[in-house]
Amino acid sequence: MRAVLTRVSTASVTVDGEVVGSIDCPKTGGLLALVGVAHEDALDPAECEKKIAKMADKIANLRILDGELSISDAQAPVLLVSQFTLYGRTAKGRRPSWSDAASGEVAQPIIEKLSKLLQSSGIEVQHGRFGAMMQVSSVNEGPFTVLVET
Repeated sequence: MRAVLTRVSTASVTVDGEVVGSIDCPKTGGLLALVGVAHEDALDPAECEKKIAKMADKIANLRILDGELSISDAQAPVLLVSQFTLYGRTAKGRRPSWSDAASGEVAQPIIEKLSKLLQSSGIEVQHGRFGAMMQVSSVNEGPFTVLVET
């Protein structure tokens, strides 16, 4: 599992002209979390659960907001967007290969478990729409972006 976490003051996801998820947090900041799932993440169910828990912990507790606060510390929101393209391989040729990315039927329940785990920790989580063509907008703060892998 792989995530790109960006500190934002505002972020939204629009599908077919409708805003389906948004966060607005100019005082505390929040996170836009683009999360990709590899097909190998789901091969061992017990290992998959550990990866989900570790990713939730990283999203909630990395001290990447202003003042070295975490999302949990600041009680800040997360906009969680599934992003299979994080597993695009570009070493050869000019066309990315998506063979490392999990299929939608494998990735969707993993992303949903990640969301529920974050929410059970008291974190407000907004979402994109799984499998849809989304327009993702954000105002980055810093800018501050990190890559997290579990």
